[in-house]
Parts: sequence; structure tokens; C-alpha cells
Amino acid sequence: QVQLVESGGGLVQAGGSLRLSCSASGRTDSIGSMGWFRQAPGKGREFVATISWSGGGTYYADFTKGRFTISRDNAKNTVYLHMDGLRPEDTAVYYCAARDYSLAYVAIDYHYWGQGTQVTVSS
Repeated sequence: QVQLVESGGGLVQAGGSLRLSCSASGRTDSIGSMGWFRQAPGKGREFVATISWSGGGTYYADFTKGRFTISRDNAKNTVYLHMDGLRPEDTAVYYCAARDYSLAYVAIDYHYWGQGTQVTVSS
């Protein structure tokens, strides 16, 4: 089992920045890739970005358009999501996820999930 804990959410004005962190514990040697998803009120869970745990390959949703950057620190078992140019439509609960295999952008393909962290962007 892998446990994931997110942090770093909060309230920010439009145009501002936030960095989300996700710390992994437990069977971290089984992790193949990690990802970020988000869910706004009344909407489904939406893919944001994913990163390979070993090779560092990444993949982003189109809406990130260079505003978001995913990175990892294997020594700390932590993945980050740096978000710049935040918009009110980025308001959502952001979830960290992990899976045993390579990059994926569909939520059902992830085996482990954090509890989520709220990001609110005011206009």
C-alpha cells in the first residue's frame, strides 16, 4: 500500500501562484508514476499532469498551457505541482494519485489517492 498526503492548497488571487506538494509513504518502491487531478464542484475528476517516478517523463492536460509544472524529489518521496497564472476556473480540490505503472491520464488507472487539498482562486 502507498499513502499519499497533499498540502499547499489555499486561497489566492487570480494571476497568483501556488505550489502543491504530495508526500508518499509505505510501498513507495512500487510507484511507477504519480499524477495530479482536480475536481470542481458539480464536475467530474479531471486530469492535470503526471510524471514518471524514475525517468522523469511528464504529460500535461492542454488547459495547463505551460502554467503548471509537475516535478518530483525521489529522495523525499514527494511530487510537486507548481501553478502560475492561476484563474478562477482553476478552483477545485486537487488530488494526488499514484500507480504502479507508467504514465496515465485516466483516474481509474491510478491505484492510490490522497485526501485532496482545496485551491480557491478569487477574481
